[in-house]
Amino acid sequence: MSLVQISVEQALATRFDAVIDARSPAEFAEDHLTGAVNWPTLDDEQRRVVGTLYKQVDALAARKLGAAMAGRNIVAHIEAFVQDKPRDWRPLVYCWRGGQRSGSLAWFLSQIGFRTCQLSGGYKAWRANVRTDLLTLPRQFSYRVLCGRTGSGKTRLLQALRHEGAQVLDLEALACHRGSVLGAVPGQPQPSQKRFDTLVWEALRGFDAQRPVFVESESRKVGALRVPEALIEHMRASGLCLRVEMSDAARLDLLLDEYGFFAQQVDVFNQALEGLIEPRGREQIARWRAQAQAGQWRELFGDLMTQHYDPLYQRSLARSFAQLESAQVVVLADGGEPALHEAARRLVAAP
Repeated sequence: MSLVQISVEQALATRFDAVIDARSPAEFAEDHLTGAVNWPTLDDEQRRVVGTLYKQVDALAARKLGAAMAGRNIVAHIEAFVQDKPRDWRPLVYCWRGGQRSGSLAWFLSQIGFRTCQLSGGYKAWRANVRTDLLTLPRQFSYRVLCGRTGSGKTRLLQALRHEGAQVLDLEALACHRGSVLGAVPGQPQPSQKRFDTLVWEALRGFDAQRPVFVESESRKVGALRVPEALIEHMRASGLCLRVEMSDAARLDLLLDEYGFFAQQVDVFNQALEGLIEPRGREQIARWRAQAQAGQWRELFGDLMTQHYDPLYQRSLARSFAQLESAQVVVLADGGEPALHEAARRLVAAP
């Protein structure tokens, strides 16, 4: 059966039984097509060895070595993953630019008899499509932007809204970061910028433009990752701002619950405070570090709220959302599920 090359547009419009990434594991980890699995034609070390040989010794010698390595890897993939596939199984295969790595794997699969497609231009073409889409796709939606001070329950409210059937874009979840200097999620490194872009693009493509999308107000960066500029601009210019409010006592309880893990990671907490030395000064940071060492977390987070986060967030919101003062107020009694789901149901039911 012949091998067919298709464009990104054709790939997006076609249903495949498998999407196979023939690049190395490191390339796959940085980003990959939606739903792809990794069958590397060359692994990371093999790719390095072949590339070095190609540049420093001889192109023919590199191709000979690469072909032998690739052949063994492809045989292993076929033995491990293909034996149970039916005759009508239809895979899409791609590599970096739609060249030899995906071409070799796709040829083997087509020779077995599978209706195999190879992505023309490979991941590079896919990435270009994602980047182009992110310039216009965010503007197709109407946003309900949750604004509120740190600890007011915005992220939990987003989760409750999703549970109640709303369309939710949770940028912090996609970025694996809570969006502040203390926002790193333990044990969960942030994805690459390319991966984050793809995750945002995938989320937006899954939304119905006739229904609102709920999203939390964010700065232009979530941790180390940049939010797509068109999304930020459209959220701020035309999004409907919802001001989430909670009492200071309830906010403090929520923050202690969310960040309680720092009690077992005092050194990590104190290291994170490095990012506040410039705006708050070394003397203040030293006091907060002393409170952390002494286990005075309620007093510490109370100070962080009133002295740092509240003034900072208020200035940021005033710059970003001109309609904040006239925004609809969403009052949460606390960060518990009953209060969150009651508010979410009201928001979902609102016109």
